[in-house]
Amino acid sequence: MATGKNPLFDTATTLGKLLVFLGVSAICGVLVAGLLVPAAAVSGSAASGSIQFFDTLPAELKVDPPSQSTTILAADGSVIANLYAENRTRVSLDQMSPYIKDAVIAIEDSRFYEHGGVDTTGILRALVSTARGNKQGASTITQQYVNNVINSSLEAEGRSGEVLLNGVNKGVGDKLREMKLAIALEKKFTKEQILEGYLNIVFFNRDAYGIEAASKFFFSTTAKDLTLPQAALLAGVVNSPSFYDPITHPDNAKFRRDLVLHSMLSQGKIKQADYDAAVAAPVTTKVTQPRQGCAYSTTAPYFCDYVLHLLLNNPAYGADANERERKVFRGGLTIKTTLDPKAQAVAQTQVDASAGANPDKWGASLVSVQPGSGKIISMAQNTVWFPTDGKFDQTQNFNVDSQDAKGQDLNGLGGFQPGSTMKPFTFAEWLNEGKSMSTQLNGAVRRYPQNFPWKNTCPAPTVGWYDATNQSHDLQNADEDHYKYMSVLDGLANSINTITFASAAQVDLCGIQKIVDAVGIHGGLPTTGDPNPKVPMTTLGNLIGSTQTAPLTLASAFATFANDGKYCEPIAIESVTDQSGAQLPAQATSCRDAVKPEVARGVAYAMQEVLNRGSGSLIQPRISTRTSFPIAGKTGTNDNNSSTWVAGYTTGLATATWFGDPLGNQLRSGQNVTINGKFYKGIDGYMIAGPQFSNYMAQVAPGYGTNPFQAPPSSMLGVPAAPRQTVPSAPAQAPAPAPAPAPAPAPAPSTQASVPAAAPGVAAPPAPSAPAAP
Repeated sequence: MATGKNPLFDTATTLGKLLVFLGVSAICGVLVAGLLVPAAAVSGSAASGSIQFFDTLPAELKVDPPSQSTTILAADGSVIANLYAENRTRVSLDQMSPYIKDAVIAIEDSRFYEHGGVDTTGILRALVSTARGNKQGASTITQQYVNNVINSSLEAEGRSGEVLLNGVNKGVGDKLREMKLAIALEKKFTKEQILEGYLNIVFFNRDAYGIEAASKFFFSTTAKDLTLPQAALLAGVVNSPSFYDPITHPDNAKFRRDLVLHSMLSQGKIKQADYDAAVAAPVTTKVTQPRQGCAYSTTAPYFCDYVLHLLLNNPAYGADANERERKVFRGGLTIKTTLDPKAQAVAQTQVDASAGANPDKWGASLVSVQPGSGKIISMAQNTVWFPTDGKFDQTQNFNVDSQDAKGQDLNGLGGFQPGSTMKPFTFAEWLNEGKSMSTQLNGAVRRYPQNFPWKNTCPAPTVGWYDATNQSHDLQNADEDHYKYMSVLDGLANSINTITFASAAQVDLCGIQKIVDAVGIHGGLPTTGDPNPKVPMTTLGNLIGSTQTAPLTLASAFATFANDGKYCEPIAIESVTDQSGAQLPAQATSCRDAVKPEVARGVAYAMQEVLNRGSGSLIQPRISTRTSFPIAGKTGTNDNNSSTWVAGYTTGLATATWFGDPLGNQLRSGQNVTINGKFYKGIDGYMIAGPQFSNYMAQVAPGYGTNPFQAPPSSMLGVPAAPRQTVPSAPAQAPAPAPAPAPAPAPAPSTQASVPAAAPGVAAPPAPSAPAAP
């Protein structure tokens, strides 16, 4: 049953109108008494009580800067992405068109420069109009500003349910409080400051807060360049953003715009000719839809997402997750990153080209860092954020860990099995123990039984064995040609498993562990109680890369060898500035001694040979110290060819490229597959990851320095180190002379790589039917 109206209070009746008029007049009388009459001069308990009530209302308003968009910049100042809860860009009054200032004042508060925050004349006019049945507002621009400031603060604090709106949930007490705050605000700020604040905070559209964002959204222009018809239209939208939306309700918007123009004309703000031309102009918009968030970045969405996670995980930006989110999305921060957009464009081109149309969703990634600073220069992968026809969509980052060191989410996939890219660390320990890379070892030894006497001074036990007679298999190389004596250098250059193990058998496994730890190598997936677990080098399978490792981790580790043995933590954020210009905590370069300089030089010498004449010489297009500029690298492939790599460096840039299976448990075989229209019996590191590496480094590395590497001590070589020269025109097939004296010439480059060893705590896995490549 419908509830009937009380005819006594029905505003449609003459008596109802009179009662409303008298009631609101009484409120107005309280306001006038409180504002204009000293309390001591007022007689009568009613007046005195009214004044006391008004005096108890708060007069202080904390005017925090309104929520503003945060901008993430590349190293050259170009925009990577904008982040916001409210799309707003604050601009000063002199950066606004005079038309918008005049238009807003004309339609919203014509007596703005005459009143002291509350327009009593306007209130009385509104009362009379309301009593006659024509509802009319009386809020001044100052009052509207107060209301917007209060509501903006509530929204920022996550208290949106307490937001007060005129005509919806605002009572008499709320209105009186607003009035008193407006009066206090006028005593604290100039009219120009209030108008500027109002135009920067007012709501135009869910995608446009403030006049600058509204100008960009509706007209693809700036507040400074608004024309008269555009300014009048936006001034009209303020009254009811939904009803006067020029996109969805152009007729309503034109009616309101013309009303604004008439007000401007009647108040002498524009001339008749201007009015006539503006009224005749059609309502047209040129919408620029804002793209909020890293997902919409056209430069580097996954790097941007990594930066965002670094900020949201940093307690310097707030005590809890909600506070940090408010700071980042509402704080108007300017975040300058380390990303080189030119290098990024090259990286993106390379990974996108790797798998082509890619219906089978193979993954490709590339990340590079600067030795000596740790700055991340590029970070790319061959996916898109949102589902798109013909594209591989993925929101997780292929290049980074799953979690940071404190167990906070990084949105990373957690890495991939690095395969033979782990071999240089065993080689480094060989040199670290004072041994020569020219030493000949027996590559025919394939059996390392369960009781093999490994040297291991670490507390962790040695895990795994290779023994076909004991629930395992013998250690395998990729072909039958390298089960023989060869130098440690040749074993690394050609990625020979049996030589890596023969080397490890003569050093302390704990020494390898210390080097791996020192250069920042760790697992990319969390284990119980450890979000970034160590890679246990006392587990034999890890000598040739069985633990998932993120490309960023590997690139940073290889950068240590380029930096004469100093490891630098990877960093992505150079500076953070808030809207006041104050500097907030960013990431600073943090380096430490990790490897002896002479060891780092020895590794660089050997890894140049990988590209000169070893497994990396198969990369097309060729890149090597002989054919290009001083550059070192290492190929890598896991046992079922599902994870393939090339990682390497010059003196100025270290890069890790990866190609393989990013889905699920990453066990999909990379054998007998067709990718980008080409059949592969087995994907090897040099085949797809290799061209990514060579094309990228050829274009980008020269910009970061390609100086010759320092020569290692002659004792490491077994012979005096000959100076290396870059000969761009040297034929790719010309073999390099072996640096160590040996009766036989250096072996031909291996066309295939080795098979990883046993997983931790179990026997070595059975050999694949087709040996994996380097």
